[in-house]
Amino acid sequence: MASSSAAAAPESGRAALLKAFDDSRTGVRGLVESGVSTVPDLFVHPDPYASVPLAPPGVSIPVVDLSLPAPLAAAVAAEAARDWGFFYLVNYEALVPSHYPGKALAAVRAFHELPAPDRATHYGRAIGGGVTYSSNVDLYSSPAASWRDTIQVMFGPTRCEAERIPQVCRSEIVEWEAHAAAVARAVMALLCEGLGLREAALEEASCLEGKLMVCHYYPVCPEPDRTMGLVPHTDPGVLTVLAQDGVGGLQVKHTNQDGESYWVDAKPVPGALVINVGDLLQIMSNDKYKSVEHRVVMNSCEEARVSVGIFFNPGKRGESVFYGPLPELATSENPPKYRSFTMSEFLGAFFKRDLASKALIEHFKL
Repeated sequence: MASSSAAAAPESGRAALLKAFDDSRTGVRGLVESGVSTVPDLFVHPDPYASVPLAPPGVSIPVVDLSLPAPLAAAVAAEAARDWGFFYLVNYEALVPSHYPGKALAAVRAFHELPAPDRATHYGRAIGGGVTYSSNVDLYSSPAASWRDTIQVMFGPTRCEAERIPQVCRSEIVEWEAHAAAVARAVMALLCEGLGLREAALEEASCLEGKLMVCHYYPVCPEPDRTMGLVPHTDPGVLTVLAQDGVGGLQVKHTNQDGESYWVDAKPVPGALVINVGDLLQIMSNDKYKSVEHRVVMNSCEEARVSVGIFFNPGKRGESVFYGPLPELATSENPPKYRSFTMSEFLGAFFKRDLASKALIEHFKL
């Protein structure tokens, strides 16, 4: 296991290396294409997998079956959101055509595996037009870079200029956003019912209107034990809908009833989406549901991993629109655990912190 890290490099030298990597405009995939046989220092994480043990055999995140009667599905979803913050969603075919999300995952892979010069024309960190392609959104602020490249597409509240999405995956990305929104609407309804709220309570709070899609590509790694695909973090929004291919690597941190914590593999399950609670939903549910840490580990698989996640957030962003625990869930017996805030304050707090920081929810606690 590596004992050195990029953070140990002189800051001026590290900054120059970061800039050179970014200026190559070809991401981590470009490093692999160049034939690297070791993980460059910028990507080395000190003992990345040593802190918390892996789960015992047989432990898995829960499954929510949309073909169940709605009250039963709502009860199962609520229990999963309360105890795990994550679950697989199966039998959602009434909402999504059979060739999705597979078609979107294949199209995203096709873009990331274009020749380097073709990808480079799209590379950049400016969010102009609502679309970016780059490596590591926190490249210049994180202690060590992670082994992934990403297309990021804003679908709301201000919708991206679709022509800025790379043509090789444009129609598939746009179509998947619409299908994933239908899934999110159904899941939010179940989670509202599980809280004893109106099915549309989260939708009425504009929680389907803010939408950010991230299309991650994790290239084959020459030294998977020295780096990470995505550092442990929680998602800031209300709900995440994730489609992943068959490679695997996603892990969820779970604390059991005895207070023991371990990482659980969220292995790819054919026909299943992965749903997780974000920080905002933990706040809005007044801690009834929980947002938990998760990460992506690298493995020795000889195929790159692809995933497409959509973060759903409130779309109403005015300075007179406040968010916090939903009024129906904050009572004299169960007082609010968080103060109210605007989305601009919430997003400002998010962008000021490092991706791995746990401080976002704490910032708004009473």
